[in-house]
Amino acid sequence: MEKLKKYISVKDDQFYHQGAVELLVFNFLLILTILTIWLFKNHRFRFLHETGGAMLYGLVMGLIIRYATKASDVESGTVYECEKLKSGPSTLLINITNQVYEYQYKREISHHNVNGHQGNAMLQKMTFDPSIFFNILLPPIIFHAGYSLKKRHFFRNLGSILTYAFLGTAISCIVIGLIMYGFVKAMVHIGQLKGWEFHFTDCLFFGSLMSATDPVTVLAIFHELHVDTDLYTLLFGESVLNDAVAIVLTYSISIYSPKENPNAFDAAAFFQSVGNFLGIFAGSFAMGSSYAVVTALISFMHLTKFTKLCEFPMLETGLFFLLSWSAFLSAEAAGLTGIVAVLFCGVTQAHYTYNNLSPDSKMRTKQLFQFMNFLAENVIFCYMGLALFTFQNHIFNPLFIFGAFVAVFVARACNIYPLSFLLNLGRKQKIPRNFQHMMMFSG
Repeated sequence: MEKLKKYISVKDDQFYHQGAVELLVFNFLLILTILTIWLFKNHRFRFLHETGGAMLYGLVMGLIIRYATKASDVESGTVYECEKLKSGPSTLLINITNQVYEYQYKREISHHNVNGHQGNAMLQKMTFDPSIFFNILLPPIIFHAGYSLKKRHFFRNLGSILTYAFLGTAISCIVIGLIMYGFVKAMVHIGQLKGWEFHFTDCLFFGSLMSATDPVTVLAIFHELHVDTDLYTLLFGESVLNDAVAIVLTYSISIYSPKENPNAFDAAAFFQSVGNFLGIFAGSFAMGSSYAVVTALISFMHLTKFTKLCEFPMLETGLFFLLSWSAFLSAEAAGLTGIVAVLFCGVTQAHYTYNNLSPDSKMRTKQLFQFMNFLAENVIFCYMGLALFTFQNHIFNPLFIFGAFVAVFVARACNIYPLSFLLNLGRKQKIPRNFQHMMMFSG
């Protein structure tokens, strides 16, 4: 207990210093990434994209942090039994020699992953945090995708994009779920899994996560190489929309819960999930569009001189940015999906609000969202590289990983080729076979 008490006091003293070190690590990785981007562009190097470089730098930094930092204390990684507790409380108060300390729930940890690094504050802070990702890093990327959309090409291919994004994502989810369920059954048969550890709904849940394509690197290379506009638009539109579809689909599957047998089909639960899917998507669309309409009305009032805000471009840009972010946060607070809300907020604002802004605000908003998109993307790729070694709860299973690769390739093929064939029956400008190959592989 004395050791634990001493450890806690030292930890309090080092808290602010560690925060500065953690920010410095990310700062250093971003500086390195920007210098690499400049080098790649200067020498026209196209064999590795800058996002891959950012992930590689994060991987190396994660490796250094994981194995260069020592375990914080001899007590770290020790499991204390609390037999009186029947459930996991969100906050735990512990009395250590008449001093009460507060601990908060972070996540569940598998027994075989408990180690001496468990209490290491540096590794904990560097581990991927979903709240930071969803609330801070993701909104500017999705908003910029909608705000910078080439509307003419997008709406000309809207039917095909919606088919790939909605129907294709659902097909991919089901195919991945079925293939993975077969691999899970094989793992149960050879004794690598227990029968109750994975159900069919779990495999569908995994399928919905894997069905979201985000070919940031491919799109960036397409942009640099000036590929066909229709190919770029089809891939871009699908990747932007199917992220939102996959997130809503994931939520719908998570609430699908047959009462008796999780592997059985429950019609009531299924239709409830479909209803929730449609309701969440429609509500999120309405939320994002309503914020965009409010912003458009405010900007119109500026333009017609009802207010004097247009005379202060900094304030106008600030209000535009905060209202756009509010669309995401309001949707999340209301139990909807902020991704759909902020995407359609960006699309609507690009069409209605942008033209009503003052010339200075037009330039500032465009540069602001472009910069935030660039920064957020590179932070995410660095974050992903770091997470491989800093995340302390990995479970590696070679058969499951192999099955996932097979399932993703098969599901992507089942998505693109049959849907392209059906779409070409009604399209005047057909989707060529080489476009289909590129969409399949890049997705």
